[in-house]
Amino acid sequence: MIRLLQLRNFKCFEDQDLHFRPLTLLSGLNGTGKSSVLQALLLLRQSFQQDLLLDGLGLALNGELVQIGTATDALFEGAKQEFIGFELVLEVGKRGKWHFNYDREANVLEMGSRSVDSECYEVGLFSNNFHYLQAERVGPRMFFEMSDYQVRHLRQLGKGGEYTAHFLSIFGDEVISNAMLAHPKASSDSLRDQVEAWMGEVSPGTRIHLNLSNGMDIIGLQYSFVTGKQVSNKYRATNVGFGISYTLPIIVAVLSSGPGSLLLIENPEAHLHPKGQAKMGELLACAASCGVQVVVETHSDHVLNGMRLATYGGKINPDDIQLHFFQRREEDGQSQVISPRLDRDGRIDQWPDGFFDEWDKSLEALLEPRDE
Repeated sequence: MIRLLQLRNFKCFEDQDLHFRPLTLLSGLNGTGKSSVLQALLLLRQSFQQDLLLDGLGLALNGELVQIGTATDALFEGAKQEFIGFELVLEVGKRGKWHFNYDREANVLEMGSRSVDSECYEVGLFSNNFHYLQAERVGPRMFFEMSDYQVRHLRQLGKGGEYTAHFLSIFGDEVISNAMLAHPKASSDSLRDQVEAWMGEVSPGTRIHLNLSNGMDIIGLQYSFVTGKQVSNKYRATNVGFGISYTLPIIVAVLSSGPGSLLLIENPEAHLHPKGQAKMGELLACAASCGVQVVVETHSDHVLNGMRLATYGGKINPDDIQLHFFQRREEDGQSQVISPRLDRDGRIDQWPDGFFDEWDKSLEALLEPRDE
């Protein structure tokens, strides 16, 4: 499990340490560096997958997971030294430190120096016990992609969740890895039944139907809905809205991940109603309490409140939650990170300006007397 990430001369950060816990929430205004934190981790993973990191060759700025551009796009604008550096500190005290040389137009940075404990390459970031779901996930489709290599061999959903239906068709009968995540209304502990039960928190009574077309390497996805003893007709994914399609990959990723896994999730609240967003926050908190490390980037106070309620309900220890709020300093415009703390009652010790406070500001404005 990652405990610390250090960024040197990377994008908007000159020298930034970020502490991680089982559940780490990144929030803040647009363009303040939240995505850059995720990109740093993704750059290390994709460079490892391209056999560049382990062999000491360099850093791939562009690949399947993330596309930065050239070294000019990656280097901190005011860098005093022309290198980019990342350091990981793990739970067991092991470390990995990499420095990459700057070459203005290069899209693969040459390795300058490294000091890496071998155990670093065994954590979720570099293994198949990993899922990254980007903000722009695959929406409703008539058919979804299939990939035996990505799904059967690597157990991946795709960064847009494009292989989620195929994943469910193969592993849907497996028992979920964490029994503590079992939904009480599910008919069994199988992945498919548990996914349907948790989907019910977003859209009650949801049932999933998969139709394989092996000759064409595509899979159809339909939904029906149970109300009392009545079961609706099957509906195409294109006829049930974006919320279900955007949520499904996250729930599958969480329920299929065991202890030691790493989940990076952008905007889990996308296309979800407030209750669903809060339930999503609760589910992510529960997963983190079961040994899955979750890093989530969000703009949703409902997701945060779901995590706070999970803390209040004793479902996760507040010491297992790390909050990071990104903002720009007025004096120089550079990004800075403020890290509020959560207590056992779900209360937060500080609320910097812009930290999920827009509702309070709007309410205050509405309560002010109007000018006639």
